[in-house]
Amino acid sequence: MVQIIQNSLLTPYLALHIPDGFLSPSVSLFCWVITIVLITVSLKKVQRDYQEKTVPLMGVCAAFIFAAQMINFPIPGGTSGHLVGGTLAGIILGPWAGTLVVTVVFIVQAVLFQDGGLTVLGANILNMGLIGTFCGYYLYRAIRFSLNPRSLKSMTIATVVASWCSVVIAAIATAFQLALSGTVPLIASLIAMIGWHVLIGVGEALITMIAVGYIWKSRPDLIYDSPSSVRLDTRQKVHG
Repeated sequence: MVQIIQNSLLTPYLALHIPDGFLSPSVSLFCWVITIVLITVSLKKVQRDYQEKTVPLMGVCAAFIFAAQMINFPIPGGTSGHLVGGTLAGIILGPWAGTLVVTVVFIVQAVLFQDGGLTVLGANILNMGLIGTFCGYYLYRAIRFSLNPRSLKSMTIATVVASWCSVVIAAIATAFQLALSGTVPLIASLIAMIGWHVLIGVGEALITMIAVGYIWKSRPDLIYDSPSSVRLDTRQKVHG
């Protein structure tokens, strides 16, 4: 996710796209297990609870995130970042379908563009996809519903905070994985990862806010917790 100038000694360690050989077999296996379990659960949830009309929306969302990730935005210090998209997918599709979408995106990136290693793909999907989507979505939902679930302002605040936090949390998870693997000392890894991704998260928050804001204004029914569905639930509770 983050690209550092070549003369930096920490260049290979500051990316959320972890390369092959940077995680120990035990850490990599642990991440694979968690990732496979969560993807399996997500598949079952989507097949059981989601309607067929969600499938085309998943495809469009995946295509948008993939295309948006090709655009890098500059960060001071010779660094550039790009959209991760986990929170965006979660807000539009919900955490379960959103998880499947970003998983497909990261698999394509790893296989076709060598963006991250194949042996550590489980860790990369866990950090950027699963943590980003689940943490981002549920934090967004908690903030939005605690303020006003039908308010554009509440949605904007929730989206910005959740998107930024999802990137920073993913960076922290990556730092711990590298440290547990003996690749980089924990303190150095945390300082480097958090320091850069605090800035990267700002770009993530802005892009996600613009995308979700546009959909909210033009097609709010496409959002997973749409304003209309919230009104319906509220009425049902009142009359129930």
